[in-house]
Amino acid sequence: MPIQIILLLPVLIATVGAVLLYRRAAAMRASSTEKVHSLPQFYAYLCALLVVVPGYIVMVAWLLLEPAALNAVIVSALPDSMTSGVETARLSLIISEVRQAAIGVTFGEPSPEVVAAAQEFTAASEMSRWLLPALILLLGLAAIYYVYGRVSARFRARNTAETVTRWLMIACAALAIAVTLGILLSLLFEGLRFFAVVPITEFLFGTNWDPQIAIRPDQVASSGAFGAVPIFVGTIVIAFTAMAVAFPVGLFAAIYMSEFAPRSVRSVAKPLIEILAGIPTIVYGFFAVLVVSPAIRGAGDAIGVTVSPTAAIVPGLVMGVMLIPFISSLSDDALRAVPRALRDGSLGLGANNAETVMKVILPAAIPGIVGGVLLATSRAIGETMIVVMAAGLTANLTANPLDGVTTVTVQIVSLLIGDTSFDNPKTLAAFGLGLSLFLGTLLLNLVALQIVKHYREQYD
Repeated sequence: MPIQIILLLPVLIATVGAVLLYRRAAAMRASSTEKVHSLPQFYAYLCALLVVVPGYIVMVAWLLLEPAALNAVIVSALPDSMTSGVETARLSLIISEVRQAAIGVTFGEPSPEVVAAAQEFTAASEMSRWLLPALILLLGLAAIYYVYGRVSARFRARNTAETVTRWLMIACAALAIAVTLGILLSLLFEGLRFFAVVPITEFLFGTNWDPQIAIRPDQVASSGAFGAVPIFVGTIVIAFTAMAVAFPVGLFAAIYMSEFAPRSVRSVAKPLIEILAGIPTIVYGFFAVLVVSPAIRGAGDAIGVTVSPTAAIVPGLVMGVMLIPFISSLSDDALRAVPRALRDGSLGLGANNAETVMKVILPAAIPGIVGGVLLATSRAIGETMIVVMAAGLTANLTANPLDGVTTVTVQIVSLLIGDTSFDNPKTLAAFGLGLSLFLGTLLLNLVALQIVKHYREQYD
């Protein structure tokens, strides 16, 4: 069965079951002589929840476990002479060869053993594609039968549906927390492996970054250099340049649209500004490389200033344009959320619009504005595609935005490109950089939360 139909199957079963239960509950309500506890739609909600949630849980679990099960089928179909005592890497190559033979992609003539295993794999794969929808259908019919059999005046369908929904939301929240912890633990585990090889003092305070590890022990510079200060400085320079563009433009645009612009202008300007948030970052990267960088270098040549082809100002300016809608939209929402009584009180005391905005509305909206600035700053620090395309790979310790610099994200990408093994400091350095980036963003969040808490207490 095609995977598209399998993905839609729980929704289709839930739709049929919801319509059936709604009609059954409506008929029961119309014919009942006692007070009915729940409206018919709650029976439909409960049926849909009991069909969709278990159906997709089973589907995800099945798709996660299916590759391992099919690999076990392949191994069992191969003769012992090909699998016993074989290294894991060699066994993976054999399994890959069988899978390719099953879809007709082969290099040369496969052996009879591989062909036979490919036939077993194809049969098991097709059976799996039919067993999964059958199981989902069986669970869906069981859920419909369960709810259908409990349609009565006293059945608390609304309470049951709300309980299922509450536990579903708790599970989603727990999943989000678990994913966050998983990210943190993976970064921490690999980062500690890196710091076991490279001293943390060298990483945090060293000024030379050259993470090249030689292939031969007798090769020159086989130990590499892992002083990350130039990378941190480059990241800060580009992020500061971006915020120097995004913060004033975004804030002033929000103030104008919220307090001074006519409704006709606001209805056009706000969607146009928010379009910038929907442009893919790779498009911004092309714009930086093809338009902004030549323009800045040409302007520098015209006034006799040398500008590096990978100058920090190029990705900074383009990233600043990308971040304008984040600050503008969130600041606009924060400004419009200020109670009308504060505006009226200021105007009633004789202040004009500008004085009201500067002395009343802006201080009251600072928590929301700080939230927008925090989001934009975190995006600037963690942006990858623009800096990969427009920034350099050389770690220069400079605060001059006209010089070439590199960033944390650029180095992470360059360290993990190609066939890499996680057993040398060069590759593990990416996790050290990722851990430092995570902790830096976390510290930024904590500082911003304290600022928001201070001003919220003052103006609540």
